[in-house]
Amino acid sequence: MSLAELKKALKEKTITFGTDKTLKMLRNGTAKKVFLASNCTQETKETIAHYAKLNSVEIVIMKQPSDEMGLTCKKPFSIAVLCY
Repeated sequence: MSLAELKKALKEKTITFGTDKTLKMLRNGTAKKVFLASNCTQETKETIAHYAKLNSVEIVIMKQPSDEMGLTCKKPFSIAVLCY
């Protein structure tokens, strides 16, 4: 289900890639949903979970690792964190 959500979001919404930009959006309160790769580091997961909880943002942990998420997003690099 979450892969279908990600593909739908890629078509319909403006996606932000990367941990730093996602954290910035979470701090500003502009993020609505965050997608994390299955192999995202524990420290990154905890930091994002903290800010997401403060702003009531949904976190989706994908079954795909970061390299597969990069391919899904049609990017030539791996993606561990993205949001819209």
